[in-house]
Amino acid sequence: MARTRTLAQVYRRFGEVDVAETSPLYARVAIALSESGEALRAIEAAPARKRHPTLILAALHDLALAERAPALAEAYAAADADAAARASIDTLLRMANEVAAIAARRQVRTNETGRHAVLYPAIAGAAHRAGATAVGLIDVGCSAGLNLNVARVGITYSNGQALGDPSSPVRQSASVVGKRPLPARALPEVVARIGIDLDPVDVTDADDARWMRACVWPDQAEHAAKLEAEIALATTDPPLLLRGNAVEVLPDAFTRVPADAMPVVITTWALSHVPLENRLRFLHRLDEAARGRTVAWVSVEGVGVAPGIPTLGDRRASGHSIIGLALFERSTLCAEAVGRCWSQGRMLAWLADA
Repeated sequence: MARTRTLAQVYRRFGEVDVAETSPLYARVAIALSESGEALRAIEAAPARKRHPTLILAALHDLALAERAPALAEAYAAADADAAARASIDTLLRMANEVAAIAARRQVRTNETGRHAVLYPAIAGAAHRAGATAVGLIDVGCSAGLNLNVARVGITYSNGQALGDPSSPVRQSASVVGKRPLPARALPEVVARIGIDLDPVDVTDADDARWMRACVWPDQAEHAAKLEAEIALATTDPPLLLRGNAVEVLPDAFTRVPADAMPVVITTWALSHVPLENRLRFLHRLDEAARGRTVAWVSVEGVGVAPGIPTLGDRRASGHSIIGLALFERSTLCAEAVGRCWSQGRMLAWLADA
């Protein structure tokens, strides 16, 4: 009973606090689940670390998208919160094992759209500093590798600047804080796009693509539309995805970047759950690769998370992230903080000279 009460509190807080303003539909569903002892016992069929509302609700959404829970799909399509609450409980009671199985083998995939706005000027800046005319992008913790499409999207900023491909079907926007403009340089040719993840998502696989969609809350139509555009773009020229731990896989990734191109390693909120020892090993891997050629690292991480990147005197857990740029040239490391960003890259302040 203690476990059930604790789980009930988790779901009630999720509904009343975490998503109350952002997803009224999920708020209603989560509260209904918190009040149903049968539903909570069904959720306990999943492994203990896989019972969080974001994952269980995504598993239910996956079943709805797969047309295996038609009543739930109908409630979501109608944005009927009360019907969705009833259908969620019913689906859990009928398909507890299926929900648990999905939760056990999946992890929540956050929508990567919106990161292009901070990555584009930082990658272009890295190439400019190194004099590179071609780059190979290596995204660590890539999920589906959507960040690797950074050169193929159109980006507009609140200060009137525009970067990227203005004809792209994928459009991004971001707010700029402060008076310093962003660099207006275009990205050089991208000759390799490689993603590394412990469990990469292949958007050309129907089940994987459906899971990406399932992780978007049903009442976030704009969010879902952006993801659809990103998936459609990615499927026209999918990146190479490598499975495994970044420290172990990076050497292989570097060999896949042509010798006449500069490797640019990208991390966006990928290091915060990595122990410091492994973050330092990651840094050592970049240094090793730079013994033969220049390597760049563009990081968008919480304050103090990316080793070697200045924190500008900012406090940890301050609510924003540091946009870092590091160049490894043989035994020399040049690292700087080129900007700050908020809301997963939807708002940024550029600090470096444009």
